Amino acid sequence: MYLEQRLNVLNKIYGLYNDVVKNLDVACKQYCAACCTPDVTMTTLEGYLIASHMISKGQADLFKNIQSKISKNRFKLQITTNRLADLCMKGDDPPEEEKKYSSKNCPLLKGNLCPIYEVRPFGCRCFISKHDCSKAGYAEVDPFAMTLNTLFMQFVEHIDSMGFSGNFADVLLLMASKENRGNYKMNTLNCPGADLVPNLKIKVLMVPPEHRMKIKPVLDALLNL
Repeated sequence: MYLEQRLNVLNKIYGLYNDVVKNLDVACKQYCAACCTPDVTMTTLEGYLIASHMISKGQADLFKNIQSKISKNRFKLQITTNRLADLCMKGDDPPEEEKKYSSKNCPLLKGNLCPIYEVRPFGCRCFISKHDCSKAGYAEVDPFAMTLNTLFMQFVEHIDSMGFSGNFADVLLLMASKENRGNYKMNTLNCPGADLVPNLKIKVLMVPPEHRMKIKPVLDALLNL
């Protein structure tokens, strides 16, 4: 699948998720930045979309913000969602995630305004809560919403199976380079660094038995994108 086709599918996945979430009990909305953390992860396909958007909108200076504010304690992905599903299917143990989390806000935030809101990655979109986290101090996520998020994460990774995933900052700084964007577009972006991990196509879906009937219409819609 060519890059433009994959970007088109990615936008359709985002649109479908928006439609599904409208039917859930969610308090989240634009300008609510309580959960805007630098520990979000994303795929290189999403990074390409965001980097291209920033450059086209004259926001290339945001790369400098990320570089200057990048946290040494940022979360670094050890395994992707689809690789985790594959390991579970085989009965193997997944690697332990680093217990590093940043207490800072997202380096792109300007007050409570996200300058890339319209192209934000799925990792940001799926931070949903049944109540206002800024008032409660924590998020409350419905179990079905967690299953829903995992399903969408698997499909987002699937369409970027030749790419990589990692921390939001690491992926965006990779895509700040014109050469890297060109290599990615040509599917020749190899070994981008130790902080990113390779993606994998879907081999098995992580949907618990109690949610299979309820999630079937969403799965069918994803398969038909």
